[in-house]
Amino acid sequence: MFTIAWAWLLLLLPLPLIFRRSQTEQNQVSGHLQMPGVANSGAVGHNKSSRISQVPQWLIWTLLVFSVARPLWVGDVIELPSKGRDLMLAVDLSGSMQIEDMVLDGKPVDRFTMVQHVMSDFIERRKGDKLGLILFADHAYLQAPLTQDRRSVAQFLSEAQIGLVGKQTAIGEAIALGVKRFDKTEESNRVLILLTDGSNNSGAISPEQAAAIAAKRGITIYTIGVGADVMERQTLFGRERVNPSMDLDETQLTQLATTTKGRYFRARNSAELEQIYQEIDKLEPTNSDQLTYRPQSELFYFPLAAALIISVLQMLLKLPFISSRLIVNKRGAL
Repeated sequence: MFTIAWAWLLLLLPLPLIFRRSQTEQNQVSGHLQMPGVANSGAVGHNKSSRISQVPQWLIWTLLVFSVARPLWVGDVIELPSKGRDLMLAVDLSGSMQIEDMVLDGKPVDRFTMVQHVMSDFIERRKGDKLGLILFADHAYLQAPLTQDRRSVAQFLSEAQIGLVGKQTAIGEAIALGVKRFDKTEESNRVLILLTDGSNNSGAISPEQAAAIAAKRGITIYTIGVGADVMERQTLFGRERVNPSMDLDETQLTQLATTTKGRYFRARNSAELEQIYQEIDKLEPTNSDQLTYRPQSELFYFPLAAALIISVLQMLLKLPFISSRLIVNKRGAL
């Protein structure tokens, strides 16, 4: 889109006309005689020729004024990536995540399927944030580094499978790996969301040690315990009610969150997990101020170059006339 940055400068265009008119009025006031008849007709012819000769000057003046007014070509709006949070998701893939004690759309599903469904919506909402994905079981593995490509992170999560990295639970390694990845980023709001259904029983570092390091690095950890409190199962003696979340160490998860000034949440079903993610959205809101800009290209040099070319051409066209007048003047002097 073409635009002019300082359009008010175009008010200078009639300035030479105003100056010329004021000069004419001064000449009339000074008492110059206007002879009628032939003299006037000659003056009219002279005025016409002078007006024609002044066209290049008017064109040069117009081009110079347009150049000073800064003509611009403005491109389409471009959205700048807003500076949000560095948010790492650590998801438990241990064997217990395949327990079917959750309900999704009226059907029983395992814990990990429910987590995939709800967490994908959470990922989609985190516009402006950098997201990363850690999967852990026997050990912790980085599945997706911190990136603003939310679609890729969601895809990596949907492609993960229970038992892919073992059957135990290395919570300490998951936190330590998150801390290590945060060290490679610039200073920002660093958040680790750790989701598990058990207690730490694997890995080379304890969760408490990893959480202490995270606290020193300014990393906030939100822990989520997944699993129903009551589940019915069929036995030889009939159906009985059991607690499928007996292995969940809520005390430890609460301590890890408290150490890093975070919070512990309990997700017994899909509704509670969705509510937890909404609560985290409130605690760690995304940057709603989307920055945009429109690229601008300066065009002042086009009218400026045109004015220069016309000036040079006008000077070259006058050279023979100037040189002939000089010759006549020299002969007259002799």
